[in-house]
Amino acid sequence: MTPITCIEDLRVLAKRRVPRMFYDYADSGSWTEGTYRANESDFQKILLRQRVAVNMDGRTLATTLAGTPTHMPVAIAPTGLTGMQHADGEILAARAAEKFGIPFTLSTMSICSIEDIRAHTKSPFWFQLYWMRDRDFMERLMDRAKAAGVSALMLTLDLQVLGQRHKDIKNGLTTPPKPTLANILNLMTKPRWCLGMLGTKRHSFGNLIGHAKGVSDVTSLSAWTKEQFDPKLDWNDVEWIKKRWGGKLILKGIMDVEDARYAAGSGADALVVSNHGGRQLDGAPSSIAALPEIAREVGSKIEVWMDGGIRSGQDVLKAVALGARGTLIGRSFLYGLGALGEAGVTKCLEIIYKELDVSMAFCGHTDIRNVDRRILVPGTAPGH
Repeated sequence: MTPITCIEDLRVLAKRRVPRMFYDYADSGSWTEGTYRANESDFQKILLRQRVAVNMDGRTLATTLAGTPTHMPVAIAPTGLTGMQHADGEILAARAAEKFGIPFTLSTMSICSIEDIRAHTKSPFWFQLYWMRDRDFMERLMDRAKAAGVSALMLTLDLQVLGQRHKDIKNGLTTPPKPTLANILNLMTKPRWCLGMLGTKRHSFGNLIGHAKGVSDVTSLSAWTKEQFDPKLDWNDVEWIKKRWGGKLILKGIMDVEDARYAAGSGADALVVSNHGGRQLDGAPSSIAALPEIAREVGSKIEVWMDGGIRSGQDVLKAVALGARGTLIGRSFLYGLGALGEAGVTKCLEIIYKELDVSMAFCGHTDIRNVDRRILVPGTAPGH
């Protein structure tokens, strides 16, 4: 095998090994995919100032995110259907994150359950919550998270209605997936993936089936999910969740300064500048373009993080320079998972860590906590 040196190498390998419907689910955006592409391309416009004759010894990337110590300013983002990129995908990613010393976030729409993650890891992890109409289920879900030692709840604010993703429709990605001839033929070309799935009992949504009222299998889950995402979510609901949870709360999906002010005043511990990976409102700015103004406005009141488009350690460095305390990676770790399982997630984290460490040194810094916009070439960054 050709040596893997960057996230793109993992993406190419994942595309070969993961069934098309699940690869496309992860690697696509809504409508024209303009925002999805901008999330990546806007990073490339930002230039770094190279410094020389400075002491580069004794470097550290360690920091804290919402009170959680982390080996670098990166956490694993919540991603739905992770266990369909690779058998037991959430468990494998959580173990890789734990060994690397960064936080892992489990999605409500995961294949492996909250209890599965607890059974296979020792460290606290985070749990992402979607706001649904069934309040009793919401409360029981939060109680399960608390019982499993979840140290922070991440509330996603930007998925009350779904953006249209053309690839999912064309691939027949429904709940359950449609067994079309095209999908069956494609599965026959992915023997490694199929063998992995034959070896696990985890094939459906572990946090929902058997826990939500009337949801006993994948078929009943389909009808339930169509009715459950509550479009009436507002800041009063955020306040209720904060009180009901009683622990660390992270708000994900902030793209506007006015919303950032509400988030800062909500009692939450952190907000994530995020456009859902370009999967919701196509035509919205990239996350990195929205970050600087939000960080300037509320960065002294609440921790500001960002996700969307991070494919390298340099992207992390640029985000930190523009005011992010931390970053979340979604597709990057999914590429590693689909390519090589747990080893692939570890490889992804190693690549990002090394690129971040070396790039920070070239910019004349030895501590990630001291990095700011002065490492950027003036005029090349948004709001700079």
